[in-house]
Amino acid sequence: MRTGLPARVGQYTALLAYLVFLALPFLWLLSTAFKPPRELGSLHPTWLPRDPTLANFRQAFDEQPLLHAALNSLLAALGAAVLAVLIATPAAYAVARHRTRLARAVTGWVVVSQAFPFVLLIIPLFLVLKNLRMIDSVPGLVLVYVVGALPFALWMLAGYVRAVPRELEEAAAVDGAGRVRTLVSVTAPLLAPGIVATGLFAFVTAWNEFFFALVLLKTPEKQTLPVVLTHFIGAEGVADLGPLAAAAFLATLPSLVVFALIQRRITGNMLTGAVKS
Repeated sequence: MRTGLPARVGQYTALLAYLVFLALPFLWLLSTAFKPPRELGSLHPTWLPRDPTLANFRQAFDEQPLLHAALNSLLAALGAAVLAVLIATPAAYAVARHRTRLARAVTGWVVVSQAFPFVLLIIPLFLVLKNLRMIDSVPGLVLVYVVGALPFALWMLAGYVRAVPRELEEAAAVDGAGRVRTLVSVTAPLLAPGIVATGLFAFVTAWNEFFFALVLLKTPEKQTLPVVLTHFIGAEGVADLGPLAAAAFLATLPSLVVFALIQRRITGNMLTGAVKS
């Protein structure tokens, strides 16, 4: 069914408006990061800085340990991504290949769990980490991030598993390979694009997470980058706008790069689940 010209123009106009809506905050952040103090306090702000400067970036690094905080965020994000993939891959294989009531129940719970606010988990997770003596530690934060990333990782990888022809696994079984050997040697290599996309998604989610890092990490040397960014806001709620914008811009770059790498993979996975061989 063909779409008329007015409808197509309306669709593209709505899409363009949505893209502009999404881009405006980032563009304003980028502009603010390069503005000198006198332009930041101007009553008539402009989109482009009249006198661009790098002083905000230098001040941001001088005032806060951004590199150390970025290292903490990197360790937490990498740990969460690796663990989420290692746990979700065999679980997704079991859910996708064994259509039992238990598998359907797991899939249903994964969908339902996404409806609950994540803040409801803070007290039970805090108590668990306290019993494990992992409060105020990056490994404890990694476990929390894994809990948050697993539902989406499981759903995402299950779509990739369903796209792998069963005939390949049956041929491996005829040759004498067991289930574990089949998963490692046959299925896993074919799941490589999905595994990479899932790992990158878990990485981006953990890199940007703020609430749990704020609650669980109290030692300044262990705080992640999103938490350190709040230090640019004074006790009275007045933000040091220039250095804050500069630091926030630098903190956003890894997420933008990683998302640019995974967005096609995520779209491909959504379409894969709707096509049967």
